[in-house]
Amino acid sequence: MISSRQAALRIVRLLRAKGHEAFFAGGCVRDMLLGLKPKDYDVATSARPREVDRLFEHTVAVGKAFGVIRVRLDNHEIEVATFRSEGAYRDGRRPSSVQFTTAREDAERRDFTINSFFYDPIRRKTLDFVGGKADLQQRRLRAIGDPLRRFQEDRLRLLRCIRFAAQLDFQIESGTRKALAAKARWIRSVSAERVRDELTKLLTAPHAAKGLRLLYRSGLLRWLLPEIVAMRGVAQPRAYHPEGDVFVHTLKVLHALQSEIQNPKSKIQNPGRLAWAALLHDVGKPPTFQYRTRIRFPEHARVGAGMADRILRRLRFSTADREAITGMVANHMTFKDVKAMRLSTLKRLLARPTFEEELALHRADCRASHGNLTNARFLQRKRRALSAQEVRPPRLINGHDLISMGLKPGPIFGRLLREVEEAQLDGLVRTREEALDRVSKLKGAL
Repeated sequence: MISSRQAALRIVRLLRAKGHEAFFAGGCVRDMLLGLKPKDYDVATSARPREVDRLFEHTVAVGKAFGVIRVRLDNHEIEVATFRSEGAYRDGRRPSSVQFTTAREDAERRDFTINSFFYDPIRRKTLDFVGGKADLQQRRLRAIGDPLRRFQEDRLRLLRCIRFAAQLDFQIESGTRKALAAKARWIRSVSAERVRDELTKLLTAPHAAKGLRLLYRSGLLRWLLPEIVAMRGVAQPRAYHPEGDVFVHTLKVLHALQSEIQNPKSKIQNPGRLAWAALLHDVGKPPTFQYRTRIRFPEHARVGAGMADRILRRLRFSTADREAITGMVANHMTFKDVKAMRLSTLKRLLARPTFEEELALHRADCRASHGNLTNARFLQRKRRALSAQEVRPPRLINGHDLISMGLKPGPIFGRLLREVEEAQLDGLVRTREEALDRVSKLKGAL
């Protein structure tokens, strides 16, 4: 099977053979110049969409009006776009018209200089029409031309600017930064789904904490997540949180989380869910803050889970994502009590479908505050000591068994089955006969 790069190279070669210009384009070239491995490859060409469509057997016209065709080649989908310039933007997202043009004009209509490169893989030559190489060397993020116009064309670029800074650890050029701060309110007109996806990329970026700080400083955060802005200045007990207020703690959690997400041996199934749980895990602290003899946040995990649910609904998260993230927020304080838990309770914690993410969040939470990882290490030892069957044993009895014992279906069924399951997890019941015997002893009392 060929790689994504090899697939893109084949496309370039065939387009060239038919007399067209064709280059690798955009972010993949930027990553190559930075010594990073591109996640995917895009191709830009002088060939018109109809010509691209005719040249390749498997194509999908995802944006034919804008000159974009997806070419499927050996299990890879490569986006092939015709060089274009664009008419006026009327909806803050799409141009009213496009005109097929030259590589230079195509570069000049893009968002940031570092995303405007073309690369000729045949001659191994980079084409830079807008000064992107100098910005790359200076680790600088700069809008092409007038930054206000670039942001007005597609208002998601306000957020993409911050995301690229978090992804690449770049500084935002002063003119671009000022335009971003001046028009931060424009982000309100961007759809919730596009904001959600861009924020998820930011939160899982290598410098996510920097991204969150820039979101605040630019003014975007108050339009997107005012609940996170409310964390600023909310004091915490220094014995547990010497690092500072709730906002500073959240920044440090996001920073600590990156070693968990980037670890190649990690068992984390969904980094995006974990990152959102990290951002929101203490969102319930501002409204529950109390100071009498000491600072307290009663029920902040429960309150925070409710707030997180409302935020995630606002951003149109799927039900599965929302339930997983709010569950992690609601459960994050449980980890402080793991050594005192009954065995059955501990097994239930280990059996949670988001346990790996929750353990990673707990470690990041500790590293961002008091630094004590004793409970995390205890859980890791328990996880190694207990087999999967011990943590999630098959049920010994079910409702049909209770009916055969003369019980009528009703609320008592759930109570009896839970009692048997708890005893099974505690190691007090091991066989079907022992389970039935336990039900016989319990049913009279219940």
